[in-house]
Amino acid sequence: MHPHEPHFPHSAGSPPEHTGQQPDRTPSLDKDTAPPSPWAQPDPRTGGFPAQDAPPQPQAGPYPPVAPGQYAPGYYPPSGPPAPPQHRPRGLMPWDRPARHPWEIPLLIVVIMITAVAYLLALLLMTVELFADPIVDERGVEQTGSIVTSPYVLLLLFAPVLLWAGRGLNLATQRVNGVKMSPTQFPEGYRLVQEAAARFGMHKAPDAYVILGNGQINAFASGHGFRRFVVVYSDLFEIGGAAREPDGLAFIIGHEVGHIAAGHVSYWRQLGMFVAPWLPLLGSSLIRAQEYTADNHGFCFRPHGASTAMATLAAGKYLNTDVGVDEMADRAALDRGGFVWLVNAMASHPVLTWRMWALRDRSRPGPMFWRPSAPHPGMIPPHGGYPLNSTPPALPPKPV
Repeated sequence: MHPHEPHFPHSAGSPPEHTGQQPDRTPSLDKDTAPPSPWAQPDPRTGGFPAQDAPPQPQAGPYPPVAPGQYAPGYYPPSGPPAPPQHRPRGLMPWDRPARHPWEIPLLIVVIMITAVAYLLALLLMTVELFADPIVDERGVEQTGSIVTSPYVLLLLFAPVLLWAGRGLNLATQRVNGVKMSPTQFPEGYRLVQEAAARFGMHKAPDAYVILGNGQINAFASGHGFRRFVVVYSDLFEIGGAAREPDGLAFIIGHEVGHIAAGHVSYWRQLGMFVAPWLPLLGSSLIRAQEYTADNHGFCFRPHGASTAMATLAAGKYLNTDVGVDEMADRAALDRGGFVWLVNAMASHPVLTWRMWALRDRSRPGPMFWRPSAPHPGMIPPHGGYPLNSTPPALPPKPV
């Protein structure tokens, strides 16, 4: 999930019929000896995920339903009423305003300064080329080669136009090929987008589209002009549609709307960080910090959907219930080595184990450069080992 165009990353039979009561496929464990999981704390103030069977945390300031007869029951208009006033403190927990990762703005300033220098050098080279005397060799033949014709210099010179055109083409592609979410098309996702925009204090909810995923798990946010939009791949949407667990989709939509709310898809911001893909470590670190910021938005919108979303990114939408998210998150403190550090440093998204750790431990921002460590010696692995994770899929579907 990326603030702009995606650059990363089944088929299943119909679910069994619901016969009234969910069969209990959870293995029998001694409740007195089974280690408690930080992901299943009943109170999010403890720093872990709320219990999966706990009632959802109330969302602050959702758009109220419009008068009956104007829209389908339970869904909201595209723009909604004015956003509620933002008086909550910024933090990492659901009742706060989503916190921006502390590394994001310092890295953004450095990248913008480097990009500005690159623009100035390109303009200087063009100016020198236009006004300098031609270069001739010893035979008096004028040299025709020019550094201005370098693809990198041309890319910098035309960056404003290329970025504007690319964003416009991206939006047009979704408008003519994507299925636009509405009260009648993908209504669950449509409502989640409206509620996420209201949660983050946005005055207008972005458009949202579903496109064919062809087995890929992805989603992204972008914009053009004054328009902002979210795109969800169809394979990912099935997590939270009428067929599957909705909380994972809610977290992911909150993540993508969070990119828009945090200003990550702004034209001027993307123009200012235009050279980020060519800056080793520095550019990828900036984008990782943005992803942590978007994760904070997703957590504040639907905290109990974070574990489902991370499990889906790790093992896919059909095997996500077999992922021990607590066990996988603990590996962030156990897996060490130079190549582990390098993989994270070069990645545009935080590696999954570090990302899961950050979503579990809400007492501090996500780790950027150094692996996290357990707050108490002997915590990892927990005493008694990890419980067998065989949670049955959500049947019948949970309501959005």
